[in-house]
Amino acid sequence: MQIIMESLVLTPQQQYAVDIFSSHHGIMKTSQALLEGIYQKTLYALKERGIIEPLTRGVFHLVDYEFPPHLDLVTISLRHPETIFCLITALDFHNITTVIPRAIYIALPQGAKLPQIDGHKIRAFYYTKTQLETGVEIHEIAGIKIKIFSPEKTVVDCFKYANKTGLDVAIEALKMCIADKGSKPTDFLKFARIARVNRKMQPYLQALYD
Repeated sequence: MQIIMESLVLTPQQQYAVDIFSSHHGIMKTSQALLEGIYQKTLYALKERGIIEPLTRGVFHLVDYEFPPHLDLVTISLRHPETIFCLITALDFHNITTVIPRAIYIALPQGAKLPQIDGHKIRAFYYTKTQLETGVEIHEIAGIKIKIFSPEKTVVDCFKYANKTGLDVAIEALKMCIADKGSKPTDFLKFARIARVNRKMQPYLQALYD
């Protein structure tokens, strides 16, 4: 892809870098760029000329490209591909909440250290191995894989962590998930049993499905 800008002349190496960025949907890590044969000095030159811009430490964006949806999730997943998004962040991703996330909610194995994620307020919640391995969906945005809990799994987790996120948030998400996703009681209960909140959720499920 040739960037078309008035009075803009690129060196062959800069044009090569632009083409490589384009093949990566306009977003790349520095380490990726170096592996693709782009020199560090070329990245600096493109940054100085306003052709690429930093999104976070070690991640650049080609300015001719529009930002992808869920940019925060994309940049975090690019640098930390093992990240699983949960709770309010997952509700927002699935459009089953009216709450505006004030942080990025991530799921971690019990005993794990919080990853160093620059430029974002992070709230970490710790899950057992079984809880962490169930209900994970993988969505691809701008060529980058995003790991995130499914709508039903996320609703269940909101009931489990209602003391942290609010019971009203969990109930609203349950209603929206049923209305917008067509979820059935069994879709929730299979996760609720693992999280040990099936009894807690039962009255709400009965009220909404009866």
